[in-house]
Amino acid sequence: MKHLFAALALATLAAPALAQMTPVGVWNSIDDNTGEAKAEIRIVDNGGALSGRIEKTLRPGAKTECTECTDDRKGQPIAGLEIIRGGRQADGKEVWEGGKILDPENGKEYRATFTPIEGGKELQVRGFIGPFFRTQVWKRVQ
Repeated sequence: MKHLFAALALATLAAPALAQMTPVGVWNSIDDNTGEAKAEIRIVDNGGALSGRIEKTLRPGAKTECTECTDDRKGQPIAGLEIIRGGRQADGKEVWEGGKILDPENGKEYRATFTPIEGGKELQVRGFIGPFFRTQVWKRVQ
């Protein structure tokens, strides 16, 4: 009986850790130059594919509209802007791939992968154009 309780206790403690190994949640995107948080991004699972929106900007004087966007997001407010579209978990791996991410500062959209790291406390976001890529590490807010 002791072993059953011990196993249940361990399973209960491990479940939240495993649940965090996903891009789903709220993240602070980090400025490449200053290392400071620049926005809060909420990522959700939308039928097996990721969707991510800017909840709020964290920098005073930041742009309020996506003036550089060239698709349906042109002229849309930055707060609430969908910047992540698609991305599905790779079979048996802790990486989500096949999605796209928009940089609202320049209006460019990149192929993207999303990989939880550091036990799910951070998210490695990698955007690709051809063979070139840029990687950011976002911090989990919740």
